[in-house]
Amino acid sequence: MVGNGVKETAYRAGSVQNRLQIGVPAIAIRNTLASALRRLRVQIIYSWRHGRRADLATPRLLTEHVQWRKLYGRDRRHPPLADKICVKDHVAARLGAHWLVPTLWRGPVLPAHPAWSMPFVVKSRHGCGDIIVVRTPADYRTARRRSVRWMRTTYGVWLDEWLYGHIPHGLLVEPYIGDGNRLPIDYKLFVFGGRVRFVQIHLDRATDHRWIVFDMAWQRVSPATADPDPSRPATLGRMIAAAEALGEDFDFVRADFYEVAGQALFGELTFYPGSGLEPVNPPALDKAMGEYWSQARETAGLRPAWRAAS
Repeated sequence: MVGNGVKETAYRAGSVQNRLQIGVPAIAIRNTLASALRRLRVQIIYSWRHGRRADLATPRLLTEHVQWRKLYGRDRRHPPLADKICVKDHVAARLGAHWLVPTLWRGPVLPAHPAWSMPFVVKSRHGCGDIIVVRTPADYRTARRRSVRWMRTTYGVWLDEWLYGHIPHGLLVEPYIGDGNRLPIDYKLFVFGGRVRFVQIHLDRATDHRWIVFDMAWQRVSPATADPDPSRPATLGRMIAAAEALGEDFDFVRADFYEVAGQALFGELTFYPGSGLEPVNPPALDKAMGEYWSQARETAGLRPAWRAAS
């Protein structure tokens, strides 16, 4: 009986070893195929949007660097900082709680009846663009209906925006900080290696959405439009200092802020601006932003990482 037990144990051990020997190559092949599929998908979508292939070996443009990050950037610090709830703790610790738009409520399902004075804002914590300004009971019914879909959806899957799949699904409610029907101006600061290099201003996001980019001398670097150049916000210096404090540990991050009643308020952090698929005009701006990103990566010693990560 002892001999039979030993044989049985040896047989089982051998079976496990055989399965592992068979399974390891299969897993490696599956991972290699999945990686190749992601690269192909990224190239197809990028080519469709920009009319050219992305250089993923040596990205030089902002839009190319974003594709590289989507494919090979697996920085575990990114998901909690893109989480609209968790990031508030980080900002409070680094900048102070006075930078934050308060959270009125958080949870998985909006209550049947709102407990907050209108207007207010409903968002998903795990997505991008999932936002509804609630001004009326009809708006709230819409928010409840859409939020169910948000909770069932993992944002960014088909765009290969890895980090969103690692953010817990959830909803939050914040007070409305706009002026009447006009949403607050959105100031998006592009931070490369801990230095702000450009400020993108988003105007009339709810009606006639458009944007303008300025350099640090407050000179427009995006194409001329019918809009007069907005005045430099009074709190821009504070926004820049805050953005650099939040971005000092990264080769690139975009930090978004609002200016409300003379006070600068934090909005969110973004690691894939426009998913790298929105055209950057003029093309020289795409190149200039890409050069700053390349310099920051080289300084951080990240230049050859794509080969190891792939």
